[in-house]
Amino acid sequence: MTASIALVDDDRNILASVSMTLQSEGFSVRVYSDGKTALNALLESPPDLVVLDIKMPIMDGMEVLRRLREKSMVPVIFLTSKDDELDEALGLASGADDYIAKPFSLRLLIARIRALLRRTEARFQEKSEEAPQNSHIIVRGRLVMDPDRHQVSWDGEDISLTVTEFLILEALAQRPGFVKSRDQLMDTAYQDDVYVDDRTIDSHIKRLRRKFRQVDNQFKSIETLYGIGYRFAEE
Repeated sequence: MTASIALVDDDRNILASVSMTLQSEGFSVRVYSDGKTALNALLESPPDLVVLDIKMPIMDGMEVLRRLREKSMVPVIFLTSKDDELDEALGLASGADDYIAKPFSLRLLIARIRALLRRTEARFQEKSEEAPQNSHIIVRGRLVMDPDRHQVSWDGEDISLTVTEFLILEALAQRPGFVKSRDQLMDTAYQDDVYVDDRTIDSHIKRLRRKFRQVDNQFKSIETLYGIGYRFAEE
């Protein structure tokens, strides 16, 4: 089945070139040149994936993503235009699955889109194939993860995670106390030959901690071992 991609950017040259390339790759493409129009359309008819620019008129990409995440977990790839936006996109935005800095290679964008679609499809395929009695619920102290339903809670409070965040947390929680290097977490979360730098994993970890601290400001279960990686510390 053809995957539908929503492309949101105020640069009409980017809209034209990227949409043509995606269509030639077999994707169904919808384009929007401002955030407010895009948000209304995305909520009314969600695509399979969103490519979202940060700087746009009327409503920027940060606000679009924030409002989108209130009702939808559709995969989102951020387009960033400057290095100083990179940390903001990954550290402060509530829920992007990936990012690409402008100027970007169309080949890289397509690779990232296909990678994110594959791991999203794999996650939900696992959910549909698992029988209820075979559910692999992970319980680690106050953490409860249900991979079949893509649900996470801490001390009884639900926490909404993106596909990428869920996969990283699942990898850590499966073996509490064991250290996972950044490379191991990259392999778990991306599972493709797509270049991802260390800063991407660090940013996902920061966002995971922030989400847990919204329900428990004393949350410390995701530990950093400097120069080595991360581990989940079960209470």
